[in-house]
Amino acid sequence: MIKIRPITMNDYKYVLNWSTDKTFCHANGWKIDRKPEELYDWWFNQVYYSSREFVRLGIEQDGKLIGYGDMADMKNDTAELGIAIGESMLWGQGIGTKAASDLMKYGVKKYGIAKYTAETHENNQRSRKMLEKLGFQETSRTGKEEYLGEYVQLIQYVLRCNGL
Repeated sequence: MIKIRPITMNDYKYVLNWSTDKTFCHANGWKIDRKPEELYDWWFNQVYYSSREFVRLGIEQDGKLIGYGDMADMKNDTAELGIAIGESMLWGQGIGTKAASDLMKYGVKKYGIAKYTAETHENNQRSRKMLEKLGFQETSRTGKEEYLGEYVQLIQYVLRCNGL
């Protein structure tokens, strides 16, 4: 069972484990072999420092934190959606889609979000499939960025939340 919940310092052990998954690190722009102290400080800030424009929630499966979802650049009724599944062996199983759907419903209910934006890399087929399955529409292809060792096109998406 997948659920969205607040992140805690007790989750640090899972985050530390993700930092050893080279596939996850490479795909998410994490430095490989981060020092545990540096990662702890980063996670501490994620847990205890919030802003009105950014919300990070944990993605839990069977009592274990397996990823996180973000609502970023929250302004008026708009937020940018982001999902990261921390264990690459879980990718491609629909977990991100379920978590993103739950996160968006939460954002609509708690923050009045009416429009979500998202961005992914052209060669990130899993992310593109997830966004399209959720109803996101491609709006543009602006910018390039390194992803999995390649310099690739970024694709921007939007979803208007007509009664999510």
